[in-house]
Amino acid sequence: MKKHINIPVFIPHLGCPNNCVFCNQRFISGHGDFDPSTVRVEIEDALSTKTDDQTAEIAFFGGSFTGIDRDLMIELLSIADSYVKDGRVNGIRLSTRPDYISRDILDILARYPVNCIELGIQSMSDTVLSASKRGHTRDNSITAAALVKFYGFEFVSQMMIGLPGATAEDEIMTAETCCDMGADAARIYPTVVFKDSELCDMTACGEYMPLSLDEAVERTKNALYVFYKRGVPCIRVGLCAAENLSSEDTYYAGPNHPAIGELAENALYLDIIREKLAVNKDQIEDGSMVTVLVSKGCLSKAIGQKRKNKVTLEKEYHLRHLKFAECDTVSGYDVKIEIK
Repeated sequence: MKKHINIPVFIPHLGCPNNCVFCNQRFISGHGDFDPSTVRVEIEDALSTKTDDQTAEIAFFGGSFTGIDRDLMIELLSIADSYVKDGRVNGIRLSTRPDYISRDILDILARYPVNCIELGIQSMSDTVLSASKRGHTRDNSITAAALVKFYGFEFVSQMMIGLPGATAEDEIMTAETCCDMGADAARIYPTVVFKDSELCDMTACGEYMPLSLDEAVERTKNALYVFYKRGVPCIRVGLCAAENLSSEDTYYAGPNHPAIGELAENALYLDIIREKLAVNKDQIEDGSMVTVLVSKGCLSKAIGQKRKNKVTLEKEYHLRHLKFAECDTVSGYDVKIEIK
């Protein structure tokens, strides 16, 4: 099976009149200005590193793509379309706001090889959306998701952890509602405080308290667990690693850990293995050999960083012989338990 890659074309803050408290797209995308004449150069550079075992989509990220000037949007779609027609990429994906989705917009997108629309939902709590000055409501997200699905596009939900006023329960509800709305995949972004954002000012004066790394991992894990139970793959946790996101000029506070996604997956695996062991608890005796079978490529995630999960499970279940192994018949976050 070929590996999928995105060729990102960032359009920072274009098309978005709102100023969400957490937002400084100049830092998040690493692109301060947008020059359409450079788009082909960026795509060609990315394609020069693409290998035969990879499929690619051109991805318009960073701003609200469907909110930009209509002529510019069509120009960008046409450029991307030319690469699909010559067979070098497989389609287009884009990210936008729920309140910038309409039948008119989707009619335009349907004329081009757009495969996927990612909606920056962030939260399904109107209280949290208001506190974050997001500029749209829960109902906007429900309507937009329904339209995206009706038109036959893949729908990816983007949500955030630790927004102003948000509780762990709000975030679980958001993940569950995204699944109810038919999300085909999800992204989870723990809130990071960047300089030159309103959230930075709120943090400095004590109005907002960023999550600690441990809190962010736990709450991200809770959302991951919902998506796992509902069969919705999570394709990204946390912002993409980039030098400009952790420098003193950009980062102010919050859980901006380069491996936060893996830490959350470690925590999720621990919970899932605990569940499986609890079901088989009566079969585990002193001296039993327990093997945890996981999907290929997930061994380190299940064992945990610095073998944390393995050590924890050995103590909790008094196991002297606990092994982890990959298994062809296990997929995703599922695990199988063998007891001898």
